[in-house]
Order: sequence, then structure tokens, then C-alpha cells
Amino acid sequence: MRSVNLKFLLAGMLAAILYLAPIARAQNADSATGAASVKISQVIAIAKTASATNGGDMNFGEIYSPLADDTVAVSTAGVRSAGTSANILGDGTNVSAASFTVTGEPGNTFSISAIADTTIDSGDNSMDVTDFTPSLVGSGVLTGGTYTFTVGATLHVAANQPAGAYTGNFDVTVNYD
Repeated sequence: MRSVNLKFLLAGMLAAILYLAPIARAQNADSATGAASVKISQVIAIAKTASATNGGDMNFGEIYSPLADDTVAVSTAGVRSAGTSANILGDGTNVSAASFTVTGEPGNTFSISAIADTTIDSGDNSMDVTDFTPSLVGSGVLTGGTYTFTVGATLHVAANQPAGAYTGNFDVTVNYD
């Protein structure tokens, strides 16, 4: 009888240990609370600087059709220069670099990721505009949430280029750094 009671006692103690074991482990656990946060920044945007010369558009001014292929360049300061064949007209008052204003999160930096070469047209006639050069080198800081820069380029004029008013567009892409 003693061995039966001892068996029941041992079985009961084993059951109690197994029953209480998960509770004992739970008492050794702990937890903490973390925080999650995010700052939504203002979207970066770019637009022509409407208050700039020629409404922010690039203008190579007026030139005579050259006798040989040549180029006319406008610097980021809006200064025009030509090769030996292209004859520029006027005093350059209509000449201008393009001007753009970038807006975004104050204090953030950005860079120009692309300026695509383009073609300007007058009817069926066209000329290439290449070598776009921005006044911004590297990254710009959106001081007060804005930054303005200019863009110059080179116009390729063919020998005996047909007369006309040539126009076209080019894209400037900016990205946050």
C-alpha cells in the first residue's frame, strides 16, 4: 500500500511540476514598447523661373545663316558666343540662358539628374541643341525651400540654314540626394 501511495504521490508531484512549469517560465519573460515615426517631406518640384529674362526660356537671339556649319552658344550667364561662320545680330538683349527654380523640403539637397539634348524646329527645318550646362555643379541646398539655377547650351547651325523662327523644348530632371 505504501508503494501505491508513494506512486500516487510521485505521480501527483510530477503532474504539478508539469502544470506549473509554463507559469514559471512566463514569470521570467518581460516586454518593452517601441515607438514608430515618419517625416513626410515636401515633394521636389521644378519650374521655369517666370520672372527671369525671356520668362525663363533659353534664347539664342538672332543670327545670319552661316556659309559653313557652325555653333552658337549661350552661357549660364546668358552671354552668347559664335564660331567663325555664324554671324550674330543685335546687341544680345534678347539672348538668355534658361532659368529654373526648384522647390522642396527646406534644407534638403538635390541634384540635376538629366538634361536631354533636343531639336528645335521651324516647319520642316530643324537644328540640334546640345551640351546643356547648368550653373549648378554637384548638389544644391533648398535654402528656405527654393533654389534657382540657369542652363546654357550649344546650338548647331548648318551651312545655309533656312530662315525661320525655330522653337522646341528640353527637359530638366531633378532629384533629392
